[in-house]
Amino acid sequence: MSTALHDVDGILLLDKPSGMTSNAALQRTRRLLSARKGGHGGTLDPLATGLLVLAFGEATKFSSTLLEGEKAYAAEICLGATTTTGDAEGAVLERRHVAVDDAEVRAALAGFVGSYEQLPPAYSALKHRGRPLYHYARAGEHVPRQPRRVEISRLQFEGREGERLRITVTCSKGTYIRSLAEDIGVALGCGAHLAGLRRLASGCFRLAEAVTLSDLEGEAMAVRRARLLPPDAPLSALPAAVIPVAEAACMLQGQRTRRPAPDIPVGLVRLYVDSVPKRFVGLGEVTAGGELLPRRLVATTPR
Repeated sequence: MSTALHDVDGILLLDKPSGMTSNAALQRTRRLLSARKGGHGGTLDPLATGLLVLAFGEATKFSSTLLEGEKAYAAEICLGATTTTGDAEGAVLERRHVAVDDAEVRAALAGFVGSYEQLPPAYSALKHRGRPLYHYARAGEHVPRQPRRVEISRLQFEGREGERLRITVTCSKGTYIRSLAEDIGVALGCGAHLAGLRRLASGCFRLAEAVTLSDLEGEAMAVRRARLLPPDAPLSALPAAVIPVAEAACMLQGQRTRRPAPDIPVGLVRLYVDSVPKRFVGLGEVTAGGELLPRRLVATTPR
């Protein structure tokens, strides 16, 4: 018997297991919540584990904000071997002798802190002529890949067991840790691939706050849904603006209005209706001319 789907709104922080795609994790969680609509804010490779931020219902309108924030990872890098995919799932292309000490590793890592041009992996979801790059790679077709500028704000050497390095990295959106592992191998002159990856943070969210699929499966529906963060959770870094009910009604029809207060800065703002309690309306933008424009609004009627 099929389960009825409902309009479930909110953010769930999931600790994704290894061996599962991000979409499979999303769909499994969506069924556990009986949620009609869902999405995720940043893909994790099947090999990777850790924080996957899932958005449901009205919260999906703001999931693009999740893609903009910095990400933090714990990674394990295997020196001395390169693979077809840049990680442990690929076939080994070449093996080399590893003769680098910890001081050389630290020096190589330091060279990646800051901004650098990174070549995305051939096995990635980036599109070329409407198709993901991994489709071409699996078919043995070579397509041009353009380097992209990424930002590494922190890259820490955490330890080493033989040819295996442990690092933590905080980076901008669009950074591929597989490519970083390969680049580190090139810098050390021995080649490398990514052996393991765990996402620790995404924007304002942390892995410590996440729940596992097995935990969700063992809970009652009411407990699962109580774990949901509100739809405005991804916008917590933005200033908040409270508007009267009448103006909120106009904005929900696509109309612009005046800046709600002189101290609200120009730029994107979280919008709330002036009620008890205040209700989230969506995302707006204050212009230099003092107007408030609707950007992404929730489907609700002020009352």
